[in-house]
Amino acid sequence: MEKMFTRNILFLCLIGFAACKKNNTSPNNNNTGNSVSANTALYFPPVSGSDWQTVTPASLGWDVTQLNNLYPYLQSKSTKAFIILKNGKIVTEKYFGTFTKDSLWYWASAGKTMTGLLVGIAQQEGLLNINDQTSKYLGAGWTSAPIAKENLITIKNQLTMTSGLDDAVTDPDCTLPACLVYKADAGTRWAYHNAAYTLLDQVVEKASGLTYNGYFQQKIRDKIGMNGAWVKSPNSNNIYYSNARSMARFGLLMLNKGKWDSTPILTDANYFNSQINTSQNINLSYGYLTWLNGKSSSMLPQSQIVFPVSIIPNAPVDLFAALGKNDQKVYVVPSQNLVVIRMGNTAGGVNLAGSDFDNELWGKLKTIIKY
Repeated sequence: MEKMFTRNILFLCLIGFAACKKNNTSPNNNNTGNSVSANTALYFPPVSGSDWQTVTPASLGWDVTQLNNLYPYLQSKSTKAFIILKNGKIVTEKYFGTFTKDSLWYWASAGKTMTGLLVGIAQQEGLLNINDQTSKYLGAGWTSAPIAKENLITIKNQLTMTSGLDDAVTDPDCTLPACLVYKADAGTRWAYHNAAYTLLDQVVEKASGLTYNGYFQQKIRDKIGMNGAWVKSPNSNNIYYSNARSMARFGLLMLNKGKWDSTPILTDANYFNSQINTSQNINLSYGYLTWLNGKSSSMLPQSQIVFPVSIIPNAPVDLFAALGKNDQKVYVVPSQNLVVIRMGNTAGGVNLAGSDFDNELWGKLKTIIKY
């Protein structure tokens, strides 16, 4: 399926120049987080309880017929939960099969974006600096790279997928030093590498003196009313599990630039803007553990090809997203004050982050929302 997705991207490249031009894709298309209307206040649900205000799609001028037609499509794509927020209010909330609003599901790599925000909070509190060498927190020998090469790796390299460690090892999720093999100098190669990212949890633990779950709960989860927890596999991935509304709450936090109603979560505007904008000059569609739409080129996990097309041509150019394996999605669109989340089994094949489903879904949402 990875090859199929790559072929589809190549096809998009053939037609994508016109599409990209139409959508104003640009390597300098910075996301400022401006909403569709500066006078439109965002609604935030209470931190406790199940109350959450709603708004009807008809009152927004959306195509209700097309929205109703979307649900069978989502079900056919093995979706378990689907929510759209407009200005913070629920426009639609659908669950499929035996899945309910209380069911828990894994975020997969969509949780990376939460880690990106948490590292920013740790820096804001003076616990670390993203320009620090990772070895300051993990100690010398956390990789099998020569010490001079290991010392080139910073927390920022982990945030931007530019550690230079080899993503093509037998187990790219393994965080043992023997699995962390030198491939290129840090900062010179972009590669989607789970292990290098995952070790950020240990960096945060060393810097904060708390468990990763404890620090996350204290700084993000409990402050915005999420549920769930990180579940760690020994020497491997750290995966977040929650209900769908918790995913929507995190999307709303990101839409409001790291602030939950009147409660500041991340106040460092420079860090937040860096997280949702191009972080290096290799994969323009990647910020700090966050995927970015509207750029003139993009790269995929497990590939070194640079495609001259944005990640989701059908979506608004200012969309940024947390994307996880098997189509776990948190889409945020500042220009429309939208948050869209999807949980479920794979919509087709096995993809580590983005998939064909992204562009298919946004093609349908475009006809519904009329952006």
